[in-house]
Amino acid sequence: MMLKNIKQFLNTTVNYGRIVRAIYMYTARAYNMAQDHYTTLGVDRNASQDDIKKAYRKLAQKYHPDRNQGDKAAEEKFKEINSAYEVLKDPQKKAQYDQFGTSDGMGGGFGGGGGGGFEGFDFSHGGFSSSGFSGNFQDIFEEVFSGAFGGGGARRSTSNDKSGSDIHCKLSISLEDASTGTKKSFKISTFVSCIDCSGCGAAPGSKPKTCPTCGGRGSVRYNRGFLMMEGECQTCHGNGTIISSACKKCSGSGRIKDSKDVSIDIPAGIDSGMQIKVKNGGEAGFRGGSTGDLYVTIDITPHKVFTRDNSNLYCTAIISMPLAALGGEISVSNIYGDKSIIKIAPGTQNGARYNIKSAGMPSINSKRRGDMVVEIKVETPVALTARQKEILQEFAKESGEHVNSPQSFEFFKKMKEWFTK
Repeated sequence: MMLKNIKQFLNTTVNYGRIVRAIYMYTARAYNMAQDHYTTLGVDRNASQDDIKKAYRKLAQKYHPDRNQGDKAAEEKFKEINSAYEVLKDPQKKAQYDQFGTSDGMGGGFGGGGGGGFEGFDFSHGGFSSSGFSGNFQDIFEEVFSGAFGGGGARRSTSNDKSGSDIHCKLSISLEDASTGTKKSFKISTFVSCIDCSGCGAAPGSKPKTCPTCGGRGSVRYNRGFLMMEGECQTCHGNGTIISSACKKCSGSGRIKDSKDVSIDIPAGIDSGMQIKVKNGGEAGFRGGSTGDLYVTIDITPHKVFTRDNSNLYCTAIISMPLAALGGEISVSNIYGDKSIIKIAPGTQNGARYNIKSAGMPSINSKRRGDMVVEIKVETPVALTARQKEILQEFAKESGEHVNSPQSFEFFKKMKEWFTK
């Protein structure tokens, strides 16, 4: 019925070409005056979603009304930033904006529309076809001409982002905690929901009222000739609600700066650099908006005995020269406090390694453990007694040309061969 009325309106008032030309001129003008969202966020047009998000967070924190109370310029800048991010964070809106300079289907998407013609349209008597137009041409005409048939200005629900920001922090734990898993509690300083007003921003005993102008959407659409415009609701300033009496404690924002307790479960096998996400652990939202998330980056402090390589643990065991020569047994403890016996073979050399299976770090979400690798270090005795020196001298005499010391024998043999070339 609406489309029939539109056709009658067009046929009895003006010809198709004049109507479409007027729409094209208004749209082209709006396109040329449009704010460049990439410039607003300070990012390149080839920026990734992560770069766009980081740029938005940085600017949003800088120009947030809570940090710039009474600064109208900062308030307007904050609105521009949110408007730009609302488009660029959505892949579909971003693609449309990149192509047409707008994300609401009203951009310069006319296929061949130059100064004198509109090759993208078929001006047949039966209606319009939109081979060169992005979107549904019929729907747009219904919106544009809704005021001409008593429909009034159309309104569109927009997402007024009141969400709190995510928080990133670092937490140091011991290697023992990482090997068994643990639970950690700590405090963070952030925006928390105001207790006095329960986060709504209204003074105790009162409640926010839905804005009568925008119906809680935060924005309104209105006609300007043949162009449908959209802007922030001036009654509620984009909030969607009106507060007659603001909470004194939070000044109507619904949140205050404070500290809050955080408790997280750390899984066994976690490694440095890994992150744990705490849902709703970040900043409280503005006037009841959703709470951001908390991202905790784990840092494992260096251990006095063990070093780590993925799931394997490495340590050094120091043994005496006689033990290395004659062989024997030593006892070593793993990260869990369990003891293991290592049998030292006779003639063990410095740097020899022994593996203890499944005595290392666990893998996350798995029962498998890595190994514990024990490297042998042979200690050379110092501050010898006269008797000890005598024994070693007898040992050296009995050894002759070090035939019982394979490493030194091979070394001097190679040196001799090199000098006799």
